[in-house]
Amino acid sequence: MQSENTIIIGERNIGPGHAPFIIAEMSGNHNQSLDRALAIVDAAAKAGAHALKLQTYTADTMTIDVADGDFAITDPNSFWSGKNLHELYQQAYTPWEWHSPIMERAKALGMVCFSSPFDESAVDFLESLDAPAYKIASFENTDLPLIRKAARTGKPLIISTGMANVAELSEAVNTARSAGCKDLILLKCTSTYPATADNTNLLTIPHMRDLFACQVGLSDHTMGVGVSVASVVLGATVIEKHFTLSRAEGGVDSAFSMEPHELAQLVIETERAHQALGNIRYGASDAEKKSLQFRRSIYFVKDVAAGEILTEAHVRIIRPGMGLAPKHIDKVIGRKLKADVRRGTPVSWDLLA
Repeated sequence: MQSENTIIIGERNIGPGHAPFIIAEMSGNHNQSLDRALAIVDAAAKAGAHALKLQTYTADTMTIDVADGDFAITDPNSFWSGKNLHELYQQAYTPWEWHSPIMERAKALGMVCFSSPFDESAVDFLESLDAPAYKIASFENTDLPLIRKAARTGKPLIISTGMANVAELSEAVNTARSAGCKDLILLKCTSTYPATADNTNLLTIPHMRDLFACQVGLSDHTMGVGVSVASVVLGATVIEKHFTLSRAEGGVDSAFSMEPHELAQLVIETERAHQALGNIRYGASDAEKKSLQFRRSIYFVKDVAAGEILTEAHVRIIRPGMGLAPKHIDKVIGRKLKADVRRGTPVSWDLLA
């Protein structure tokens, strides 16, 4: 029977009782080539990702074509410095006519495929493709009309929380739920590219889960798999990472994207982390019971004749564990022996007078 906390996207169960749901984010790493986009789908499936995510917008649905002022990217540390917003989105967007073949390829390979709509027209378009879920990007988590539109579809809704304060998240969550969203997942996210481990603040995950009474995952922009693996221990049920065939081949988000061998490692290690959670348990597990024999216990380390008084020269605390427990050593020393014993015999109460 499924847990009441389980959310289903496609045919995949998501929740605390299941291995983390791993999403490979294509973003604009297709470099405006459909063949490359399909190759990314193939590589994500081969690496074991459970889902592939797209972004659905055009440059004109995202912004207006103004080259200077607020629309210019002037931060010298930005990957996109020197462009204006319209240029960036024109380079990065996934043509809408590609969505259907990409989604079909993903489905054929056993992956869920869904997208982030960036305006309400994108939701209508994705509905025409029967998208199984929607993801709201961090920069759109204050766009309440967009959240309301996506939530009204009745599909599971994933919202990244980058930059949002508690009041803004409350508005987003309340908007989604009041519009009919029953399956909600929030993703802890740091909206820097790449992000650093010391700016990730994973302890927010269980706090956010309790605060908003929903599943929480991680949209991870750090390099490597360590942060994602750690998030699973704190309760993350979903991990999203940008994905590319090769960082060296470039792409708008390639510099902080995973390559295929890294994605495969992410799938394996997050599943291991989930398996390792287990339950609260003390004492020997079934797997450990054979190891009990190698604990220390009290043994005779010399041949001893019946009637002798035992001293520290006669007995020691050594391995294996077939004799009396070490805590009894003071009760053994000074006792008289009932019968002859040979060196290597475990000490037991019935040998002592």
